[in-house]
Amino acid sequence: MRGKKARNPSTAFIGALVSCLMFFSCTTWALDRAAVEKLALGEGEERMEAIAALVTEGDPRAAEILGALGAGELQVAGKRVLIVKGAEGIDALTGEKLVTLPTEREDVVANNRLRGAVQGALAALKLVSPDRAARFAAAKELSGAADATALPLVKKALEKESDVDIRTLLTHIAASLELKSADVKTRLAAVRTLGLSGGGNAKPLLLSVLESETDADVRLEAQASLKKVEGRLAWGHRAGLLFSGVSLGSILLLAALGLAITYGLMGVINMAHGELMMIGAYATFVVQNLFKAYLPGAFDWYLLCAVPVAFLVSALVGMVLERSVIRWLYGRPLETLLATWGISLVLIQAVRTLFGAQNVQVENPAFMSGGIALMANVVLPWSRIVIVAFAGAVLAGVWLLLTRTRLGLFVRSVTQNRAMASCVGVPTARVDTLAFGLGSGIAGLAGCALSQIGNVGPDLGQSYIVDSFMVVVLGGVGQLAGTVYAALGLGFANKLLESWAGAVLAKIVVLVIIIIFIQKRPQGMFALKGRSVET
Repeated sequence: MRGKKARNPSTAFIGALVSCLMFFSCTTWALDRAAVEKLALGEGEERMEAIAALVTEGDPRAAEILGALGAGELQVAGKRVLIVKGAEGIDALTGEKLVTLPTEREDVVANNRLRGAVQGALAALKLVSPDRAARFAAAKELSGAADATALPLVKKALEKESDVDIRTLLTHIAASLELKSADVKTRLAAVRTLGLSGGGNAKPLLLSVLESETDADVRLEAQASLKKVEGRLAWGHRAGLLFSGVSLGSILLLAALGLAITYGLMGVINMAHGELMMIGAYATFVVQNLFKAYLPGAFDWYLLCAVPVAFLVSALVGMVLERSVIRWLYGRPLETLLATWGISLVLIQAVRTLFGAQNVQVENPAFMSGGIALMANVVLPWSRIVIVAFAGAVLAGVWLLLTRTRLGLFVRSVTQNRAMASCVGVPTARVDTLAFGLGSGIAGLAGCALSQIGNVGPDLGQSYIVDSFMVVVLGGVGQLAGTVYAALGLGFANKLLESWAGAVLAKIVVLVIIIIFIQKRPQGMFALKGRSVET
């Protein structure tokens, strides 16, 4: 035994996994006496081999013995191996409880290498855990430490495993092990399996086959499988771009929807629109902290309260601004622009005074954590999915409000012909205030959504105000449908160009395209059938 070549310590780890599966399928095996004695009395490689032999036996006591060795509770009395815990002891082989402990006993000492092998073997027990997370972690650990001895284990695990992600990992592990087989047919089958799998690890494995494989048939099959995998990864990349475009478009839609209402109704260039978004985000932050302090058990539901609070706070601030400042500047676009820009600075400084200049973090509820693994290289975050759905719900709500309510009727009448609306009794001044409050409230909802995908700070709105105006102008002033098309179009264009030229060049190209489009069609995608603002 001593003259043998040193074995890799991972042998014990893999052997423990084999034992783990056998533990749940067998209950009547007996421990190998020779293996137990080698574990306690052997030297060097004998003890490492004993670990592999013990766990392969499948007896439930094998895990107990290995655990005792790792915990320093394994002792020997002559050739008898004992598990001693305090004043109590049992025979490691038979499980017999000892009435009295032998006087002459010696501790079984484990060096660092042996302890590492034992810890790896015991950790492998998680592979058959009822907890999905534990099994997934065990499979990931196995994927980095597997050798040929693990193949029977992996195949047995595949037969029992129902989770798709874990099965994918185990499939790749099995295929990677079979690629090392001396049998050409086995390697061919492994290559075909990798070609059919959707995992991201298949490509590097197939590339390694092309580099090291000498058999022509296996190389040809590897090339064909690699093309299949690369094709799926390419579709995954396209799907990722599509979702990213929808995600960015939904954010731009939320940011621009309120601006489209105020700009379309009153022609006000509201440079404080971004700060109204920022107020909505900070309102969400405050609600989050209140839930943490007073309702920690219901924290995951704080967004249900934060959404209406963000809307109301931003709407009230917007209505105050309209009544106190903006109302006196209708028909004077330059003065309105300068005034709202000054208001934005005041709001930024007010937030810095109340909350500090540093960014604050708004936590995602549990249901918005993680994501959906759509393909091997595409993961859709739940936070983004929820925001896309939220943007759709807000859009539907605004459409219903404008087309199915009395306020919506008044807003549309004032937008189309203010003088005629006033003549038939529409309170145009009140409609202006309510419409501005509605647009500001929608900006608050946008801030609430943005708080779920990034930090909240005093300068939050500055990042979206220019894009919001581009969406409104491109879609057509006051046009709801145009705002939707423009937001989604800009989202797709940005993400598509970013994948080719980077974020900075993408912004420049998009801006140039918009300038050219406005030169050819100043009214935007949809012409406004309405009035210009009267003095």
